[in-house]
Amino acid sequence: MEVLSDNLGQNLEKSSSFISKYSYDMLVKWGVSQDWAALVNCLVLLALLLILIFVIHGIVRGIFRIILSKMTKNDDSLLAYLRIHRFPHYLALIAPVSLIHAALPIVFENYPAWIRPLSLLTDLYSVFMVVSIITSVARALIDVLKQKNEVFRFRPMESFIQILTFVLFFFGAIFMYVRVTQNSPLEFFAILGATSAVLLLIFQDTIKGFAASIQVTTNDMVRIGDWIAMPKYGTDGDVLEINLTTVKIQNWDKTITTVPTYALISDAFHNYRGMQMSGGRRIKRSIIVKQSSVRFLEDDELADFKKIQGIADYIHERQAEITKHNDKLGMDRSLRVNGRNLTNAGLFRKYIDWYLRTHMGINKDMTILVRQLDPTNKGLPFEVYTFTDTVKWMEYEAILSDIFDHLISSVKYFDLEIFEDVAGSDALALKPGHPNPKNNELPESKNNHDKEN
Repeated sequence: MEVLSDNLGQNLEKSSSFISKYSYDMLVKWGVSQDWAALVNCLVLLALLLILIFVIHGIVRGIFRIILSKMTKNDDSLLAYLRIHRFPHYLALIAPVSLIHAALPIVFENYPAWIRPLSLLTDLYSVFMVVSIITSVARALIDVLKQKNEVFRFRPMESFIQILTFVLFFFGAIFMYVRVTQNSPLEFFAILGATSAVLLLIFQDTIKGFAASIQVTTNDMVRIGDWIAMPKYGTDGDVLEINLTTVKIQNWDKTITTVPTYALISDAFHNYRGMQMSGGRRIKRSIIVKQSSVRFLEDDELADFKKIQGIADYIHERQAEITKHNDKLGMDRSLRVNGRNLTNAGLFRKYIDWYLRTHMGINKDMTILVRQLDPTNKGLPFEVYTFTDTVKWMEYEAILSDIFDHLISSVKYFDLEIFEDVAGSDALALKPGHPNPKNNELPESKNNHDKEN
């Protein structure tokens, strides 16, 4: 850049000296004082410099774009992504910045006090330019990796870009310190050491986010697109973005929640990726029956239960097993409580198991379990613990509803009753003189009154 700046400086000095001398002489000839003539001359050269900067940048950027478009063979190549991330724009800034470096001593020849501050600002802009060029190349490389390898597609690569940007700006700060103070870079680190406590306080979220990003990526805790739930932050949805300081989550109601990145390692959260990758989503729901409706079955009742498909063979096997057991122990079968017996609850539990194993929406390679839970004051729970063969939400809800619609409707065929709290209308129906909402019958007094009329 220095060689380019020197060459530009020599050419500009020749051309600008002619323009400067011509404009200065014209202003003096028109009666303008020398001070005002010098100021106007500076402004004219500055305007010409700005025009030249935009023209050169536009030409160079156009050339780079044409070259990249000619060399690009497909849309997922590195050159294509370089164009997307404005690499030609940032690279074309080298020529204008070099022009500014060379032109400052000429434009502000009569105002030398402005040359050094503007030169430092140009150096600062050069730092941003270099960082932009490198990060655009890095983003293009990451996009290529995401296309070529699915592993990188769901990793928080934005954090790596931010870390790279932070490192580049750190070295840029060292460059600017040396440029401004003309001191050794070692003094810069000495100043950092002296102000480390203040810096840690100011950048504590960034530092914690930096450490958290490394742990999240290394341990593969969260990926882009994962469904996570963080009750502490009231969020439940898909991860949209993971960067150095924040994680952006889209909840199921389409709202966006932003949580600190370090919360992923400091707080508990649920990640449903395992469920989504397994191919099955869990069903864990209970049907609660009245305990008073559970009873032993008489032998003459079993003929009707054998008509229910799915449990007929089970009844035959269990009858033989129970009879053999009771005969072996010499049980007095005059009372059903003696020995082993079939119960309507047991047959219902077996029927649920058979129904689940034959249902097309259930994943047969995963757990299928029907069990009794501890009795409560609400009744006896029969819990269904199984997995659907899909993880899609709408399909899952349809399968779950279909299963329990059938099971709830089947309870009465086993002479069981489902527990349900008494509703207000049920309580009113028990009140004397109040109409029964079930059959819309009028109270007796009301009926008699109508008959009399």
